[in-house]
Amino acid sequence: MDATTVIAALEGNVATMGYGLAAIGPAIGVGIVVGKTIEGVARQPELAGRLQVLMWIGIAFTEALAFIGIATYFIFV
Repeated sequence: MDATTVIAALEGNVATMGYGLAAIGPAIGVGIVVGKTIEGVARQPELAGRLQVLMWIGIAFTEALAFIGIATYFIFV
């Protein structure tokens, strides 16, 4: 097995691990967004509708980070 084959095998594994690590951030972010929304509804139930809309917008922006992570994986592999 020559050095080029070893490097090629390592690149695939590192890219896969990199995407796995990139997915952790959005998962934590979504958990925080949903948790804070639940906390806000518990404090002011009359704002539940507005908070839910803001929650979905926050989740969409947070999940965009995961899509950027997977796009980066496909670009560099």
